[in-house]
Amino acid sequence: MKRKKAMVLLAAALAAFTLAGCGGEKQAQEQEPTEAASQETEAASETDDAAEPVTLNVFAAASMTETLEKIQEMYKEKEPAVSLAFSFDSSGTLKTQIQEGADCDLFISAAQKQMDQLDIEADPSANEEGLDFVEADSRVDLLENKAVLAVPEGNPAGIMSFEDLGTDKLKLLALGNEDVPVGQYSVEILNTLGILDKLEADNKITYGSNVKEVTTQVSEATADAGIIYATDAYSAGLDSVAEAGSDLCKPAIYPVAVMKESAHPAEAQAFLDYLQTDACMEVFEEVGFKQVK
Repeated sequence: MKRKKAMVLLAAALAAFTLAGCGGEKQAQEQEPTEAASQETEAASETDDAAEPVTLNVFAAASMTETLEKIQEMYKEKEPAVSLAFSFDSSGTLKTQIQEGADCDLFISAAQKQMDQLDIEADPSANEEGLDFVEADSRVDLLENKAVLAVPEGNPAGIMSFEDLGTDKLKLLALGNEDVPVGQYSVEILNTLGILDKLEADNKITYGSNVKEVTTQVSEATADAGIIYATDAYSAGLDSVAEAGSDLCKPAIYPVAVMKESAHPAEAQAFLDYLQTDACMEVFEEVGFKQVK
């Protein structure tokens, strides 16, 4: 009798152990998919973060339109998650827009003046308002351009030099406004030659709000000649009859910097670094830019 009772108790214990084991296995099976799903979710989340699309607002001098649009296509392949939204205009206009609060991640100016006006570390005489928009450690001199004297196809007026602008050959000269870098270089050239006042007095000057407007006036032969950049003359297929050396005006240096208010400073810096690569320099040099040494 005692033996039978012992057998019953042993059977009950085995049944309880089996149930406990099954329950534990079932619980583990229920937990495993949950943990796996959690890991998959985390992995997917990390992938989504890596592919998070970013749009960089790049403000650039109008003379960089063709080169930057080509580089834009190149950068798509390198950084597919980064879109480049360009605003092309005169450096003075772009500087004003930045000052007034426009969203800008990266600014490329066609002259030091407009960048200095935004840079708290620039000479106070250049930044009289004490503006502080430039991420100082990011600022570099990217490119050098040349001011040239361009003429319409066939050169109907027969203008061959800057000195010819002071003769009867010239009826109308296209220049950039004085708040535009190309206009400032033009004024320097004409003042050096001592002919600016005479040209203005004779109503021989027509103005454009940026270098592209000046280029168009020459291309359409509404002006006998125009002072533009070598790069714009190249892009428009215009003949350059003369190039301004350092004896006529200072070099046209293009500084670039990340803006302090940038929503994506790391991505902006990465694009700035890319602009300094050999691949980009080939694009710039093809149209006449030179790398600043």
